[in-house]
Amino acid sequence: MRQKQSTLLQKQEQTQRLEQNESAIKLAEAALNLAKLNLSYTVILATTDGVTGRKNIHEGELVQPGQALVTLVDGTEKWVIANYKETQTTDMKRNQLVEVRVDAIPDVKFEGRIASISDATGASYSLIPQNNSAGNFVKVEQRIPVRIEFTENNRPEDLQRLRAGMNVECYVKQ
Repeated sequence: MRQKQSTLLQKQEQTQRLEQNESAIKLAEAALNLAKLNLSYTVILATTDGVTGRKNIHEGELVQPGQALVTLVDGTEKWVIANYKETQTTDMKRNQLVEVRVDAIPDVKFEGRIASISDATGASYSLIPQNNSAGNFVKVEQRIPVRIEFTENNRPEDLQRLRAGMNVECYVKQ
């Protein structure tokens, strides 16, 4: 009888330890899942493929949600924004061919095509708009932004030599 009671007590004790161990395992799994979640917050993903153009942070800095950490330069899509005088845009049309010469690459003439002509002048987007209230009515010729995209007729190795911000000259073909 005593042996049965002793065995029963041992069984109950082992069952209790097993339940405690299972609870400890569940607690450890929950802590692991929380650690994995917190680790996933440390991974920074870019919205697009590209190359880092400028880094806006330094090691050890505290960052905020939505803060721009780097400036990405998309190496796959290249275009030119040419600001033409309003009188120069009268005969321009979408898909019209353009010869693009890059100052840094004088040996190559690139071919482009007008992708779009802005509906507004560059001055209309200016941070400080022109104020004519004081009687300043000097007529200033405005500039119209024209987006020129490179055609597939350009050699890929030449296009790879292009960098954002390079100076170019664009000649629209009639």
